[in-house]
Amino acid sequence: MSGLYLDNAATTPVRREVLEAMAPLLTTTYGNPSSHHTVGERAAAALDDARRRVARVLGVRAGDVVFTSGGTEANNLAVKGIALAALQNTGARHVVTTPIEHESVLASIDYLRRLHGVEVTRLPVDRHGLVDPDDLRRSIRPDTSVISIGLANNEIGTVQDAGGLVDASGRVPLHLDAVQAAGWLPLAGLGVDALTLAGHKLGAPKGIGVAMVRGRIPLEPVVHGGGQQRGRRSGTENVAGAVGIATALELAESEREDATARVAGVRDAFIARVREKVPTAHLTGHPDRRLPGTASFTFAGTSGEAVLLELERRGVVSSSGSACAAGSDDASHVLVAIGVDPDVARTAVRFTLPHTWRGTLDPVADAVAAAVAAV
Repeated sequence: MSGLYLDNAATTPVRREVLEAMAPLLTTTYGNPSSHHTVGERAAAALDDARRRVARVLGVRAGDVVFTSGGTEANNLAVKGIALAALQNTGARHVVTTPIEHESVLASIDYLRRLHGVEVTRLPVDRHGLVDPDDLRRSIRPDTSVISIGLANNEIGTVQDAGGLVDASGRVPLHLDAVQAAGWLPLAGLGVDALTLAGHKLGAPKGIGVAMVRGRIPLEPVVHGGGQQRGRRSGTENVAGAVGIATALELAESEREDATARVAGVRDAFIARVREKVPTAHLTGHPDRRLPGTASFTFAGTSGEAVLLELERRGVVSSSGSACAAGSDDASHVLVAIGVDPDVARTAVRFTLPHTWRGTLDPVADAVAAAVAAV
């Protein structure tokens, strides 16, 4: 088996169509979109078009779309921006989240707690990582400013009940981190107040993201300067990146239904084969409500890092979880939150497929079994 990359939840290769769409913005239409001359106006027109295209896929207004440097900045803007505006305007100082969120959400909320005295409620999750909408409903206070929950978890792939969360949130702004969900789940019509994306999970380059925040929601910027993007995010816009993420998002949405059905079938067969060949394999995340391209396991009694190294020696590149926690020896906060013993959590291995995957994973399952046996 030649080299096989199965860490697409960390990053995906840039799609050829995306590169072709971006190339003119890097070579000929290279102007600063804030410049008042012909070269700048052409760049501004391309930026406006990219914004409209993203908004169309998300089912929102173009003015609701803010381009960022990636998913981390997008989450920071959605969480901090909404909470700080509410704190200033109404004095609201309570936020709601879960213990299994991406580090960019958890760290943003910890910043609000430490520097601004914001109070935090962390909703419990069940052993599969699901939030009960009734728990959310009960957590809301008169001074709740924002709710931030991941639509799909980046480590275990569990997909939340978006409709139930929207209903439970009532009038409180609800932010869904959809970085992992884009291209797998429908994003239009969710009824949320804020939603975040990262281009490099979709076949666009690293360094471009989207924060969709409804125009009616007060938002304090976290990047200050020239007042670009309606004052919501200053800085010269990455026009090529904006065109890239718009193109990638459109492609992913046009292929979504076919990709979801095709890849989910491959994933299920892979999970069954790994379980058959490796008695210690335990699937993490919800057995059914999970991303089509995610299969994550713990292998009690082994070393997760050793399994990863052995798999790579056999030509399979995978990961132990979030790339944003790379280099940490700590057990995954996600796995610990769903009740996995920290020592077992350190044996985690995650396999994530691209939207474009075709073929079988039987050789990978065989490699997993051999790798676990070897360590």
